[in-house]
Amino acid sequence: MKHIARKRFGQHFLIDAGVIDQIVSSIAPQAGQPMIEIGPGLAAMTQPLLERLGHLTVIELDRDLAHRLRARPQLQVIEADVLKVDFALLAQNQNIKKWRIVGNLPYNISSPILFNLLDCVEVVQDQHFMLQKEVVERMVAKPSTSAYGRLSVMLQWRYQLENVLLVPPFAFDPPPRVDSAVVRMVPLENPPDLDFSLLSQLVQVAFSQRRKLLRHSLGQWLTRKNYAGSFDVQRRAEEVPVQQYVELAQEFHTFC
Repeated sequence: MKHIARKRFGQHFLIDAGVIDQIVSSIAPQAGQPMIEIGPGLAAMTQPLLERLGHLTVIELDRDLAHRLRARPQLQVIEADVLKVDFALLAQNQNIKKWRIVGNLPYNISSPILFNLLDCVEVVQDQHFMLQKEVVERMVAKPSTSAYGRLSVMLQWRYQLENVLLVPPFAFDPPPRVDSAVVRMVPLENPPDLDFSLLSQLVQVAFSQRRKLLRHSLGQWLTRKNYAGSFDVQRRAEEVPVQQYVELAQEFHTFC
Protein backbone atom coordinates (compact mmCIF):
# COMPACT_ATOMS: atom_id res chain seq x y z
CA MET A 1 0.00 0.00 0.00
CA LYS A 2 1.31 3.43 -0.94
CA HIS A 3 2.48 5.55 1.96
CA ILE A 4 0.89 9.00 2.03
CA ALA A 5 3.31 11.76 3.00
CA ARG A 6 2.50 13.18 6.43
CA LYS A 7 2.67 16.94 6.70
CA ARG A 8 3.29 16.89 10.45
CA PHE A 9 6.56 15.03 9.82
CA GLY A 10 7.56 17.35 6.98
CA GLN A 11 7.74 14.40 4.58
CA HIS A 12 8.90 14.97 0.99
CA PHE A 13 10.20 11.73 -0.52
CA LEU A 14 13.12 11.84 -2.93
CA ILE A 15 12.18 10.03 -6.16
CA ASP A 16 14.59 11.26 -8.85
CA ALA A 17 17.04 8.42 -9.59
CA GLY A 18 19.59 10.77 -11.15
CA VAL A 19 19.63 13.03 -8.09
CA ILE A 20 19.89 10.02 -5.78
CA ASP A 21 22.93 8.77 -7.72
CA GLN A 22 24.58 12.20 -7.47
CA ILE A 23 24.00 12.38 -3.73
CA VAL A 24 25.31 8.88 -3.09
CA SER A 25 28.36 9.63 -5.25
CA SER A 26 28.99 12.78 -3.21
CA ILE A 27 28.80 10.78 0.01
CA ALA A 28 31.09 8.07 -1.44
CA PRO A 29 30.17 5.33 1.07
CA GLN A 30 32.72 2.54 1.52
CA ALA A 31 32.03 -1.02 2.69
CA GLY A 32 32.00 -1.36 6.46
CA GLN A 33 31.85 2.34 7.31
CA PRO A 34 29.51 3.10 10.25
CA MET A 35 26.76 5.35 8.91
CA ILE A 36 23.48 6.73 10.21
CA GLU A 37 20.71 7.95 7.92
CA ILE A 38 18.22 10.39 9.41
CA GLY A 39 14.72 10.16 7.97
CA PRO A 40 15.11 7.32 5.45
CA GLY A 41 11.45 7.55 4.45
CA LEU A 42 10.70 5.20 1.55
CA ALA A 43 14.36 4.08 1.40
CA ALA A 44 15.17 5.76 -1.92
CA MET A 45 18.65 6.62 -0.69
CA THR A 46 18.76 3.90 1.93
CA GLN A 47 18.97 1.06 -0.56
CA PRO A 48 21.97 2.32 -2.61
CA LEU A 49 23.75 3.22 0.62
CA LEU A 50 23.06 -0.21 2.05
CA GLU A 51 24.36 -1.92 -1.10
CA ARG A 52 27.68 -0.13 -0.73
CA LEU A 53 28.03 -0.28 3.05
CA GLY A 54 26.68 -3.73 3.87
CA HIS A 55 25.03 -2.39 7.05
CA LEU A 56 23.26 0.87 7.90
CA THR A 57 21.61 2.43 10.94
CA VAL A 58 18.52 4.56 10.26
CA ILE A 59 16.48 6.88 12.47
CA GLU A 60 12.81 7.10 11.54
CA LEU A 61 10.03 8.73 13.56
CA ASP A 62 7.11 7.55 11.41
CA ARG A 63 5.92 4.25 12.91
CA ASP A 64 4.58 2.87 9.62
CA LEU A 65 7.81 3.60 7.75
CA ALA A 66 9.91 2.17 10.57
CA HIS A 67 7.88 -1.05 10.34
CA ARG A 68 8.58 -1.31 6.60
CA LEU A 69 12.28 -0.66 7.09
CA ARG A 70 12.60 -3.47 9.63
CA ALA A 71 11.94 -5.95 6.81
CA ARG A 72 15.48 -5.25 5.58
CA PRO A 73 17.80 -7.48 7.64
CA GLN A 74 20.91 -5.30 7.18
CA LEU A 75 19.24 -2.24 8.65
CA GLN A 76 19.30 -1.26 12.31
CA VAL A 77 16.12 0.78 12.73
CA ILE A 78 15.85 3.31 15.55
CA GLU A 79 12.25 4.49 15.82
CA ALA A 80 12.67 7.84 17.52
CA ASP A 81 12.68 11.61 17.30
CA VAL A 82 16.18 12.46 16.04
CA LEU A 83 16.34 15.41 18.45
CA LYS A 84 16.25 12.91 21.31
CA VAL A 85 18.88 10.51 19.95
CA ASP A 86 22.27 10.45 21.70
CA PHE A 87 24.73 9.81 18.87
CA ALA A 88 27.70 9.70 21.23
CA LEU A 89 26.04 7.01 23.33
CA LEU A 90 25.20 5.03 20.18
CA ALA A 91 28.83 5.17 19.15
CA GLN A 92 29.97 4.06 22.59
CA ASN A 93 27.50 1.16 22.73
CA GLN A 94 28.56 -0.08 19.29
CA ASN A 95 32.29 0.56 19.82
CA ILE A 96 32.36 3.07 16.96
CA LYS A 97 34.86 5.93 16.85
CA LYS A 98 33.24 8.11 14.20
CA TRP A 99 29.83 8.15 12.52
CA ARG A 100 29.11 9.27 9.00
CA ILE A 101 25.67 10.90 9.13
CA VAL A 102 23.41 11.53 6.13
CA GLY A 103 19.79 12.41 5.58
CA ASN A 104 16.97 14.32 3.94
CA LEU A 105 16.14 16.44 6.99
CA PRO A 106 12.61 17.68 7.73
CA TYR A 107 12.82 21.32 6.69
CA ASN A 108 10.65 22.53 9.58
CA ILE A 109 13.19 21.36 12.19
CA SER A 110 16.44 21.39 10.22
CA SER A 111 18.14 24.12 12.28
CA PRO A 112 17.39 22.45 15.65
CA ILE A 113 18.81 19.19 14.27
CA LEU A 114 22.00 20.92 13.10
CA PHE A 115 22.49 22.61 16.47
CA ASN A 116 21.72 19.39 18.33
CA LEU A 117 24.39 17.53 16.35
CA LEU A 118 27.01 20.03 17.54
CA ASP A 119 26.79 18.30 20.92
CA CYS A 120 28.18 15.07 19.46
CA VAL A 121 30.53 16.43 16.80
CA GLU A 122 33.46 14.58 18.40
CA VAL A 123 32.01 11.27 17.18
CA VAL A 124 31.24 12.49 13.64
CA GLN A 125 33.46 11.96 10.61
CA ASP A 126 31.24 13.94 8.23
CA GLN A 127 27.63 14.86 7.50
CA HIS A 128 25.73 15.13 4.21
CA PHE A 129 22.26 16.63 4.46
CA MET A 130 19.48 17.61 2.10
CA LEU A 131 18.09 20.93 3.27
CA GLN A 132 16.16 23.90 2.00
CA LYS A 133 18.42 25.77 -0.44
CA GLU A 134 18.07 28.99 1.53
CA VAL A 135 19.27 27.26 4.70
CA VAL A 136 22.35 25.84 2.96
CA GLU A 137 23.14 29.29 1.55
CA ARG A 138 23.00 30.69 5.09
CA MET A 139 25.23 27.91 6.37
CA VAL A 140 28.03 28.56 3.85
CA ALA A 141 27.58 32.36 3.60
CA LYS A 142 30.53 34.75 3.74
CA PRO A 143 30.63 37.94 5.85
CA SER A 144 29.09 41.11 4.45
CA THR A 145 26.40 39.20 2.57
CA SER A 146 22.66 39.11 3.27
CA ALA A 147 22.73 35.35 3.95
CA TYR A 148 25.48 35.61 6.58
CA GLY A 149 24.05 35.32 10.07
CA ARG A 150 23.90 33.40 13.33
CA LEU A 151 23.62 30.01 11.59
CA SER A 152 26.71 30.79 9.47
CA VAL A 153 28.84 31.62 12.51
CA MET A 154 27.61 28.82 14.77
CA LEU A 155 28.38 26.15 12.18
CA GLN A 156 31.45 27.54 10.43
CA TRP A 157 33.44 27.81 13.67
CA ARG A 158 33.22 24.01 13.95
CA TYR A 159 32.80 22.64 10.40
CA GLN A 160 34.20 23.00 6.93
CA LEU A 161 31.06 23.48 4.84
CA GLU A 162 30.39 22.95 1.15
CA ASN A 163 27.25 23.41 -0.94
CA VAL A 164 27.46 20.20 -2.98
CA LEU A 165 24.32 19.97 -5.11
CA LEU A 166 21.17 21.91 -6.04
CA VAL A 167 17.99 19.81 -6.06
CA PRO A 168 14.78 21.08 -7.72
CA PRO A 169 11.29 20.54 -6.24
CA PHE A 170 10.25 17.99 -8.90
CA ALA A 171 12.83 15.55 -7.54
CA PHE A 172 10.43 14.91 -4.60
CA ASP A 173 6.97 13.51 -4.05
CA PRO A 174 5.16 15.61 -3.02
CA PRO A 175 7.30 18.46 -4.36
CA PRO A 176 8.18 21.10 -1.76
CA ARG A 177 7.51 24.75 -2.52
CA VAL A 178 11.21 25.59 -2.33
CA ASP A 179 14.46 24.52 -3.97
CA SER A 180 16.68 22.17 -1.99
CA ALA A 181 20.41 21.62 -1.74
CA VAL A 182 22.88 19.09 -0.34
CA VAL A 183 25.52 20.34 2.08
CA ARG A 184 28.72 18.58 3.15
CA MET A 185 29.82 19.22 6.74
CA VAL A 186 33.27 18.06 7.86
CA PRO A 187 34.26 18.76 11.49
CA LEU A 188 37.49 20.73 11.80
CA GLU A 189 40.38 18.59 13.01
CA ASN A 190 41.68 21.31 15.36
CA PRO A 191 38.68 23.43 16.37
CA PRO A 192 39.13 26.57 18.48
CA ASP A 193 39.16 26.07 22.23
CA LEU A 194 36.22 28.08 23.54
CA ASP A 195 33.11 28.12 25.68
CA PHE A 196 30.39 27.13 23.18
CA SER A 197 27.53 28.49 25.27
CA LEU A 198 29.32 31.84 25.51
CA LEU A 199 29.89 31.98 21.75
CA SER A 200 26.26 31.08 21.16
CA GLN A 201 25.06 33.82 23.51
CA LEU A 202 27.18 36.62 22.13
CA VAL A 203 26.41 35.71 18.50
CA GLN A 204 22.69 35.64 19.26
CA VAL A 205 22.93 39.10 20.83
CA ALA A 206 25.00 40.41 17.91
CA PHE A 207 22.45 39.38 15.28
CA SER A 208 19.40 40.38 17.31
CA GLN A 209 19.50 43.80 15.63
CA ARG A 210 21.41 43.06 12.46
CA ARG A 211 20.38 46.28 10.71
CA LYS A 212 21.97 48.40 13.43
CA LEU A 213 25.59 48.88 14.47
CA LEU A 214 26.78 46.44 17.09
CA ARG A 215 27.09 49.20 19.70
CA HIS A 216 23.29 49.03 20.03
CA SER A 217 23.26 45.31 20.82
CA LEU A 218 26.49 43.45 21.45
CA GLY A 219 28.28 46.60 22.61
CA GLN A 220 25.78 47.19 25.39
CA TRP A 221 25.84 43.50 26.32
CA LEU A 222 29.64 43.55 26.60
CA THR A 223 29.51 46.68 28.75
CA ARG A 224 27.05 45.04 31.14
CA LYS A 225 29.41 42.07 31.37
CA ASN A 226 32.33 44.39 32.24
CA TYR A 227 34.26 43.49 29.10
CA ALA A 228 37.42 45.61 28.88
CA GLY A 229 38.71 44.56 25.46
CA SER A 230 38.89 46.44 22.16
CA PHE A 231 36.31 44.66 20.00
CA ASP A 232 35.06 47.05 17.30
CA VAL A 233 31.32 47.60 17.75
CA GLN A 234 31.14 50.36 15.12
CA ARG A 235 30.02 47.88 12.46
CA ARG A 236 27.11 45.57 11.80
CA ALA A 237 26.98 41.95 12.92
CA GLU A 238 27.16 40.66 9.35
CA GLU A 239 30.49 42.46 8.80
CA VAL A 240 32.31 40.45 11.49
CA PRO A 241 34.11 37.31 10.26
CA VAL A 242 33.62 34.02 12.10
CA GLN A 243 37.19 34.08 13.39
CA GLN A 244 36.63 37.43 15.12
CA TYR A 245 33.54 36.13 16.91
CA VAL A 246 35.62 33.15 18.01
CA GLU A 247 38.43 35.40 19.23
CA LEU A 248 35.95 37.60 21.10
CA ALA A 249 34.52 34.56 22.90
CA GLN A 250 38.03 33.44 23.85
CA GLU A 251 39.08 36.95 24.93
CA PHE A 252 35.85 37.55 26.83
CA HIS A 253 36.38 34.33 28.75
CA THR A 254 39.85 35.56 29.75
CA PHE A 255 38.60 38.97 30.90
CA CYS A 256 35.60 37.63 32.77
